[in-house]
Amino acid sequence: MIEWEGGDATVGPPVYSLYGEVREPTDAMLAGIDLLVIDLPDVGARYYTFIWTMALCLKACERLGIPVLVLDRPNPLGGEVVEGPIMKAENASFVGLYPLPARHGMTIGEVGKYLQATQFPGVQLEILEMERWDRRMYFDGTGLPWALPSPNMPTLDTAIVYPGMCLFEGTKLSEGRGTTRPFEIFGAPFLDGEILASRLNGLGLEGVYFRPYSFEPTFQKCAREICGGCHIHVLDRNAFRSVEMVFLILREIREMAGDKMHWQDPPYEYVWDRRPIDLLTGDSELTDWIDHGGSREILSERLTTDAEKFTRQRQSSLIYS
Repeated sequence: MIEWEGGDATVGPPVYSLYGEVREPTDAMLAGIDLLVIDLPDVGARYYTFIWTMALCLKACERLGIPVLVLDRPNPLGGEVVEGPIMKAENASFVGLYPLPARHGMTIGEVGKYLQATQFPGVQLEILEMERWDRRMYFDGTGLPWALPSPNMPTLDTAIVYPGMCLFEGTKLSEGRGTTRPFEIFGAPFLDGEILASRLNGLGLEGVYFRPYSFEPTFQKCAREICGGCHIHVLDRNAFRSVEMVFLILREIREMAGDKMHWQDPPYEYVWDRRPIDLLTGDSELTDWIDHGGSREILSERLTTDAEKFTRQRQSSLIYS
């Protein structure tokens, strides 16, 4: 979430930023380009903006007739599990330009194929496929070293909780930025971690345990304040569902804290006229579900329906078995 405006390289071609005032490559940037190569490490969640930088590159190259080559990389979360909800088109932003679920279960190359099929049919797209990757693999099954794709994605453990925990960015609660365990810990100065952990463990969520935790972020939200909250321990990542978990966490905090829990105000990721939480959930009705203490059955039905729908929609874009 730190912009950079580009600059001149010491040698070679100029370097342009696509995370700042400009996010779609301009005609001038692409002048004289014979082939655009995309090599980006996605983390398997709709909010992670690298896939949307790719989408804007596909859009520009379709317009200019420039072919695109995507160097495929593993999805750190594997390719089997899909988690809803699917974003509604009216909530499009740079954390979701086109309707995808919170956890899409595709490699970045497969996302590129899906966007070509649904949004940019005129772009000439080629995927350089991986060898020996299959959909059951989490990143630690690849034998490759983890390299931080961004400062607040330090480990695979972070990526596993991220598809749900990114929703905390739409709140004034701390999602652990400013600590060494972003997204794995969460809280606020007004929360009692012991009570919250007890309530969350009482929900019987599969594959996860909540430990009471106190922490002091050094920057970002709640900086230099002691926060009460929880540390998320994923005990069985195959059974764990981070998105359902976070909706239920936010519902429990709303019930505990009432009006002390505030939604973050705009702007967020270049959008000034909508609440960040609505951009992240993809549907303001789901925000209302949190505010009004909706039933777990209604939530589960929505998440399951959207996941099953997208699993069917993505089928023709999958590369790996």
